Amino acid sequence: METMKPASGRIIEIIRVLRKAYPRSRTALSYDTPLQILVATILSAQCTDVRVNMITPSLFKKYRRASDFASASQSVLEKEIRSTGFFRNKTRNIIAASKKIVDDFHGEVPDAMESLLTLPGVARKTANIVLSSAFKKAEGIAVDTHVKRLAERLGLSKEKDPEKIERDLIIIVPGKDWLDFNYLLVNHGRAICQARKPLCPRCPIKRLCPSAKKFYPPG
Repeated sequence: METMKPASGRIIEIIRVLRKAYPRSRTALSYDTPLQILVATILSAQCTDVRVNMITPSLFKKYRRASDFASASQSVLEKEIRSTGFFRNKTRNIIAASKKIVDDFHGEVPDAMESLLTLPGVARKTANIVLSSAFKKAEGIAVDTHVKRLAERLGLSKEKDPEKIERDLIIIVPGKDWLDFNYLLVNHGRAICQARKPLCPRCPIKRLCPSAKKFYPPG
């Protein structure tokens, strides 16, 4: 019986196959500026990217700069983003983060992890997405629900905490692949490795996945 290689021995092939399967991997959130991807990522927490993309065109037309969000009415912005869920907390974070951007960063979203983490409502996942999407910079790997699920199923990490999962991933994922790794796993998670029932028979990396036989036992 063939033994599955450790994660470090499989990761290069996993990335190669996923790049071929999803050649245009990028965030599904619609944005044009660093501020827009920051706000969209905050809105996407516990919400689908499709829903976020439905409300951001009008939102970004009204609020063009950080100063616009910083001076927004809490009650008005809550109504405008209500459909994304957790709208009160998201509104507070967007307004507070925008105020800090205006006060501390001359109205521009910072392009460094350390600075992004000082913004209210911004943890490493959001910071990583902003850095990779807006600035093409990789200071880590964003761990969202898809990456968390696939990292476990693929045997890339046994951790449950996103920051600990990220630490495991940056050890084995080559630095040149950090920029796209989140998007590759997110695309694969949506298309094949879904939460309830992964579509293992259609999976291009099933031979590299220790969980495939668990979901679809041979025989």
